[in-house]
Amino acid sequence: MSTRPRQLPLDLAHNPAQSRDDLVVGPSNIAATALVDRWPDWPSPVVVLAGPAGSGKSHLAAIWRELSGATEFAPGRLAAEAVEASGRGPVLIDDVDSAPIDEAGLFHLINAVRQAGTTLLLTARRFPLAWGVKLPDLESRLKAASTVEIHEPDDALLAGVVTKLFADRQVEVEPHVVQFLVRRIERSLSTAIDVVARLDHAALEHKSRITRALAAQVVDAMDTGQSRFDL
Repeated sequence: MSTRPRQLPLDLAHNPAQSRDDLVVGPSNIAATALVDRWPDWPSPVVVLAGPAGSGKSHLAAIWRELSGATEFAPGRLAAEAVEASGRGPVLIDDVDSAPIDEAGLFHLINAVRQAGTTLLLTARRFPLAWGVKLPDLESRLKAASTVEIHEPDDALLAGVVTKLFADRQVEVEPHVVQFLVRRIERSLSTAIDVVARLDHAALEHKSRITRALAAQVVDAMDTGQSRFDL
């Protein structure tokens, strides 16, 4: 084991930048991005962005919230405040299927949005037909919504995202290290966020640059379920 002195980094949260300029666009998210960009010229008042965890749904939702001035509500029970807010402007519910869906509440919210002539954006991991909705009227409303799928990122998009995540932390990494990570990690944005955080932490702790060798050790540790490793 190395006896090199370590710097214990502060465990500070690094929130990825979520502006429109920070969005990396590729084949996997171009359709969803185009739909967000064309607001308020939407094909229907209710839009669902569906994709796996870490596919960038929340980033697109944040862009739309900034663009539209939407009021955001947490998933789960939809109180009367959501219906009232829909009369004043757009409404956002991010990760709507991450909690048991309040079917009656969502049905009333969609009706209120349609009557007010405003818009509702729902993001979800699954398509609406997979939400297990029992209320026939809500099922009918969801079938009328415009649903756009966000896929897992391809190599070019994942490389762009990894580069951006390092930039968010003000860390410069050589392109060959980024390409190594793209080849080795799971093809999801959530994994990219995790590996960048681990590499930044390891580099600070060991007072080293982020090299391909360090990246390999961090990825190997992730693959074997280790929370840390020694250089």
